[in-house]
Amino acid sequence: MLTHIQTLSGHQNPIYALALAPAKDHFFSAGNDKGVVEWSLESMAFQKVLVPVQSSVYALHRYKDWLFIAQRSGLILVYDLPQQLLVATLNHHKKGVFDIKTIPHKDELISTGEDGILAVWSLKDFSFLYQFPVISDTVRVIALSNDEQEIALGAKDGVIRIYRAEDYSLLRELTAHKGPITSLQYSPEGDHLISGSRDAQLKVWGLPDYELINNIAAHMFGIYAIAFHPTAPYFATCSQDKGIKLWGSKDFKLYKILSLEKNTEGHSHSINKLIWSHDGKYLISTGDDRQVMVWKFSLH
Repeated sequence: MLTHIQTLSGHQNPIYALALAPAKDHFFSAGNDKGVVEWSLESMAFQKVLVPVQSSVYALHRYKDWLFIAQRSGLILVYDLPQQLLVATLNHHKKGVFDIKTIPHKDELISTGEDGILAVWSLKDFSFLYQFPVISDTVRVIALSNDEQEIALGAKDGVIRIYRAEDYSLLRELTAHKGPITSLQYSPEGDHLISGSRDAQLKVWGLPDYELINNIAAHMFGIYAIAFHPTAPYFATCSQDKGIKLWGSKDFKLYKILSLEKNTEGHSHSINKLIWSHDGKYLISTGDDRQVMVWKFSLH
């Protein structure tokens, strides 16, 4: 189902972030280096350093032809991909920014991180619009529901907070995990929200009422990313335990483990991020070992 086909080397330090490029076979990576790197899945090779950065990159997010680069310094850079230049620097957060998402129907960008606030920006002119406190500690991850009506925030206190996207009013709080929440993802069908935590558990919440319907002892250590396949009924998780796991998104069964400890190809340190290629043919993983690994997906 997942077969290792390439390891891409070049980063000198741990990698924290991945994002797909508009071109179907290109993607970006960034971390504790001094730049954002572009790679090609077609040639399985380094393309270029896209843009230099002044501090570690904790998150990348692409929307249309913009790449948003969230940094440890609190700055968010906006890079125009066709023009190949920085078009804005968003300066509001005083501490590291851990996640960024766009709400297309509102033309808004939202960001959060170590300062515990959610900041809202206009995509029309990148002006700062609004902020509100979530908790007095780190908010690690943002997920946007498929209909763009609800925002889920996962925080250090183990609570998932659900907000209405229209006015950012708090809808509910889910006392979810015994450790900080480190990953959150709505399913493509819009019937589940899945959360992962430093407590190594995956929790499955049924929508629309966010009823807890499954609790999975998924990994040995914190779960740092959850990535749904774009078309097939599977999702992948990665962890501080150096393992990648493939799960069924309907039956929540474990179908594949990729780990050096299981005598497969794998990462030698914590895995920090996973994404699928646009067409779902490849899973891309990266982490503290400074490697980007590419896995070919098949239904057999």
